[in-house]
Amino acid sequence: MPHTTTLGSSPASGAAHGDAPAVADVLGVVVSHVWLNDEYRHLVLEAPEPAPLAKAGQFFNLECPHTAEDKPFLRRPMSLYGADPARGRVEFLYKVTGVGTRALASIKVGRTMRLLGPLGVGFSIPDTAKHIVVLGRGVGLATLAPLAEAAAAQGVGVTAILSARSPATVMSAERFAAVGASVRVVLDTDGSSDPANVEAILREVAAAGRADAFYTCGSNRLMLLMQRVGRELSIPGEVALEQQMACGLGMCFCCVRNFSVDGVVEARRVCTEGPVFPLAEAMSW
Repeated sequence: MPHTTTLGSSPASGAAHGDAPAVADVLGVVVSHVWLNDEYRHLVLEAPEPAPLAKAGQFFNLECPHTAEDKPFLRRPMSLYGADPARGRVEFLYKVTGVGTRALASIKVGRTMRLLGPLGVGFSIPDTAKHIVVLGRGVGLATLAPLAEAAAAQGVGVTAILSARSPATVMSAERFAAVGASVRVVLDTDGSSDPANVEAILREVAAAGRADAFYTCGSNRLMLLMQRVGRELSIPGEVALEQQMACGLGMCFCCVRNFSVDGVVEARRVCTEGPVFPLAEAMSW
């Protein structure tokens, strides 16, 4: 049995988001680690509880190995891409961009690695919601895929608007389609990802009565667009924010961002007060 160190209750716990699982530093085993395209890798780990009890929108701090070229000192925060309590597995989808993720990309099947979590506040779905809209780009599509699955499990319909540079960089479309989501892919290559077109899609879905809540991740421009449309149409929403982090537990204050609450700017830690926040309160970055 892999070693587990329990750190106590997650600071994410709250009535609006349900009871979050405890946070623990566990030892996971790599069971799959493959390239999905030229930039993104899919990592699957077997890990003991509470890791596979993670909720959509939560994240983990992953230990990155040292290589001859890269020796990352800090762990790297990774949004949950999938959690399977029955099989004891967690999944991550990440872009290889720097020292930490390059080192992480080197880890082989069968190796062990430590992961701290589940961390942070996950997504919430209104009890009255019949249909939600998710809008994401890049690795944000990974964060939103578990939300779509959670919604479908509750009998809530999903419209998924997936933005990408080109067809080769569209990710998770099959995950959304598998739960019956209506998938709309918008691309830079054909101009369909233009904000005006995305706004037209949002308004079309809302006019059809299929937008009880908005959710977004992965793009500042898309967040501001969805925020504006949601405010105009009185549609509530949430945004999962990406931010550089050190501890992931709220102690280092490395991930503080500003939020607008009733006209007053508040500073919050993305790792503990988030990473999921009310869409109406998020500010541009």
